[in-house]
Amino acid sequence: MIRAIGVVMILGLLLSGSLLAQDANRILSRVDSVINAPKDQKATMKMILVDKQGNQKIRQAEFMQKGSEKRLLRFTAPADQKGIAFLSLPNDVQYLYMPAFHKVRRIASHVKNTKFAGTDFTYDDLSAFSYSRDFNARLLETNDQFWVLELTPKPGVEKDYGKLKMWVRRDNYYPVKVEFYDPAGNLWKIMERRQITRVGNYWVAREMEMQDLKEQHRTIIQLDDISFDLNLPDKYFTRRYLKRGK
Repeated sequence: MIRAIGVVMILGLLLSGSLLAQDANRILSRVDSVINAPKDQKATMKMILVDKQGNQKIRQAEFMQKGSEKRLLRFTAPADQKGIAFLSLPNDVQYLYMPAFHKVRRIASHVKNTKFAGTDFTYDDLSAFSYSRDFNARLLETNDQFWVLELTPKPGVEKDYGKLKMWVRRDNYYPVKVEFYDPAGNLWKIMERRQITRVGNYWVAREMEMQDLKEQHRTIIQLDDISFDLNLPDKYFTRRYLKRGK
């Protein structure tokens, strides 16, 4: 009888763990559906790079995204950065254009986790991707405001981060904070999304900050003139447009 009770308890714990995993992955799928909800989007952005002494560098950029797998970012100022552009396409394909060399080059897999143009965002951070495609989720905590998830890369998915910890708003499934841990389990970077507002049918964070704790450096992105569902043509997300901008 005692043995039977033990088996039932074990089965109950296994079932409970399975249901929690399903709930966590369901939440993560909803996160993807919220942040990638627009058919397409376009915005201008201001980037503020802040070093450990508090010195700032200001950059201006334009941003476009189509669906959840095509994204383009291009610097428009200052003059020494103008024209540098990054293109992210499906199947983990990424390209970089450096005006000084007049050449588009494909970003090799072993450098995707290096930083883009002095910011605290890696090429992989800036690419268009799906959290639920790349990560398995586990529910760590639930409170009145947030679900707190732990994300670990799925087998075969190469990431520089050993795990992520994500705070998801319960009212709209928007991820407001993500902690990035290195493979040894040390906290490496923190990303926060702020000024979260509803624009038409979509939720958007008008400000985002990525802080690198190891290098004591941070990058703040402020969005402006954001528009959705513009029917952006596919030609905007090509190597030719990346180089020529037309």
